Amino acid sequence: MNQLIVIAFDHFDDARNAMKGLRGLEHERRIRFEDTAIVERDPDGTAHMTNEVSGTTETAAVAGAIIGGLLMFAFPPAGIAIGAALGAAVGASLGTGVSGDFVNEVKTTLRPGRSALFLVVKQSDADSLMAVLRTYQGDLIQTTLDTDGEEALRQALE
Repeated sequence: MNQLIVIAFDHFDDARNAMKGLRGLEHERRIRFEDTAIVERDPDGTAHMTNEVSGTTETAAVAGAIIGGLLMFAFPPAGIAIGAALGAAVGASLGTGVSGDFVNEVKTTLRPGRSALFLVVKQSDADSLMAVLRTYQGDLIQTTLDTDGEEALRQALE
C-alpha cells in the first residue's frame, strides 16, 4: 500500500535538497515513488510548485503509446491522437498521485522562506529514508504511516 508523507521544511531549499537525497535512494532501489511534488515559497511570498513524473503518468504514457502504435496501422493520421487520448484516460482513471487540491492548500498556508515535500511512497527502506530526512528540520504536515513510523519521522525532523 502506498504511503503519503508531507513535510514542511524550515528553509527554502530543503525540500529540493531532500528530494535529491531521496532520488539517490531511488537509484539504489531502496525507495520507490508513485508521485512527488515540491512547493517552495520565496521570501517575498511567491509560491512555486514542481510536480515530477509519477508512476501513474509513466503507466499511462506506455499504454497510450502501445494503443496508438496499434491504431496507427489501421488509421495512420488518427492513431497518434487516439493513443494520446486513451493514455490520458488511463492516467485519469488510475488517479493515485498527490491531490492537486491538497498541494494548493499547502501552497497557500506555507510561510514565506519555507518549502514542502509531498511523497507518495510505493516501498521504502525506512532507515534509509530517515537517514536522508534527519539532516533537515521541519514539520510533518500529513502522513499515512503507522503511529510508530510517524513518531520516528517526527523525531528525525526535530
